[in-house]
Amino acid sequence: AYTAREQTAYYAKVLKDDAPLAVDMVADILQHSVMDEAELVREKDVIVQEIHQSHDTPDDVVFDYFQETAFPDQALGRPVLGTAALVQSMSPDTLLGYMGHHYSGPNMVFAAAGNIDHDRLVGLVEAAFDALPAKTNGVREAARYVGGDYQQTRDLEQAHVLIGMEGIPFTHDDFHATSVFATLLGGGMSSRLFQEIREKRGMAYAIYSYMQCYSDGGLFGVYAGTGKDDVAAMAPLVFDEIKKLTRDIPQDEIARARTQIKAGTLMSLESTSSRCEQLAGQIMIFGRPLPMEEIIAKIDAVDEATLCRVAEQLLVGAPTLTTLGPG
Repeated sequence: AYTAREQTAYYAKVLKDDAPLAVDMVADILQHSVMDEAELVREKDVIVQEIHQSHDTPDDVVFDYFQETAFPDQALGRPVLGTAALVQSMSPDTLLGYMGHHYSGPNMVFAAAGNIDHDRLVGLVEAAFDALPAKTNGVREAARYVGGDYQQTRDLEQAHVLIGMEGIPFTHDDFHATSVFATLLGGGMSSRLFQEIREKRGMAYAIYSYMQCYSDGGLFGVYAGTGKDDVAAMAPLVFDEIKKLTRDIPQDEIARARTQIKAGTLMSLESTSSRCEQLAGQIMIFGRPLPMEEIIAKIDAVDEATLCRVAEQLLVGAPTLTTLGPG
């Protein structure tokens, strides 16, 4: 299992003959968990150690600080792992109450990929999840991007810097254009940021841009690990590169970024785990599986004018700046 900011996933990867067992096992976990007190105490200790490990990993925890700065005082801004105090305060009743409130049919998707018949899978799931509530409860808190500046001084060799802007949800018309833009700006060794910040100026070993989409909002971010003396110059340089992309983007550069995204998308189909995860996400977000031909066509349709508009839009509104490192 794993937990993200908007969903929790339970999964099993088994031989085709064991598919019924996998369905029954997942169904039992989600509907009939016992939450033994002794086991819960032990697992809480494990999670607290995971939290401590994250805090001791600066290029990990800085993303939590970044998220909290962009989305303060709301669910989307809180760390997925939570805090040690919060984890230790949880009881079996707390967890069972949460499951009873959120784990219902309308809130869930069951997906599978590999050597299994769809109709057979539907039958297995219908039989195994007979105790699942049919009604959804509660209303999800809407995302409210705010932005701001957060700095934390820590005795480190390197400063970890995140520079961000308000992004877009999965369903936005500019989803694929923003993906291509992120690749152009900081998606690999040929990207603008890599060439300008690392190759030309030698200011960072790791620098990249990314887009993080949610159901009703998003973030566009740039991460860089740099020296103490270069922190102040990093954000202006990043914004300069974004401004350059508001006009005159070479066609070969656009084509290279589109090809890079298409290659990653198509190669992900070689993994049944990746296929299954993509399928579940598409059903949750769009209510249907997206044909690969449709995805590729939308990537190919991204043109210079759209990319320039995406760049201009990123420069509107309050940025989010987060720094963790030497003072």
